[in-house]
Amino acid sequence: MKNIVFILAGGTGSRVGGEKPKQFLPLADGRSILEHSVDAFEESHYIDEIIIVMHPDWMEEAKTIVRNNPWHKVKGVSSGGKERWESSWNGISMYLKEDKKDPDTFYWFHDAARPFVSQDIISRVAEGLKNHLAVTVAVPVTDTLYQVKGNKVDAIRNRKEFMRAQTPQAFHYLVIGPAYMRAIEKGKIAATDDVGILMKYNPEVEVYIVEGEEENRKITYKEDL
Repeated sequence: MKNIVFILAGGTGSRVGGEKPKQFLPLADGRSILEHSVDAFEESHYIDEIIIVMHPDWMEEAKTIVRNNPWHKVKGVSSGGKERWESSWNGISMYLKEDKKDPDTFYWFHDAARPFVSQDIISRVAEGLKNHLAVTVAVPVTDTLYQVKGNKVDAIRNRKEFMRAQTPQAFHYLVIGPAYMRAIEKGKIAATDDVGILMKYNPEVEVYIVEGEEENRKITYKEDL
């Protein structure tokens, strides 16, 4: 079983503000958001390789960070795309031409902006992959959910039927690879994450959910820092 993680850092983080994308901003210990995200998977004994998928304008800075860290699992920095799906696809494409792929290879996708992912979450995903072709992380919804029309409440949804998605999300390469190829063939891709790609373009594959954590939050706004 081989686990390859794509750290998705292709965005510009405009909602956080600043001269650099948010993945380069430091946390309290002085290490960047990106470094914390990579650290988590570097530390895990479940993970074999890591690819950083970075915005094209910031690839050299990412490569400098890689050189300045004692990481052994980071195998390269790939160019990100304008949309999330493009970044995921660019990462996958680095491996499609391998001549001797391990038949039990799994591709993981993790938001670089989630630097607090725990070893417990990584472990739960890895264990889930032993019995499932696709695994995602989610937490229960605790707030009341409004369905709206404009700025008016149209309905109140049953929150027990919903969960909030997190990452990492992981898939056997033989289910996520073809899903992406079908999506690209059809064009007009609207999915916001990799589970969305799988469910739309390879819907016969069930996605297993493992428990996430509130601490595994995504840094989106300046206040999140």
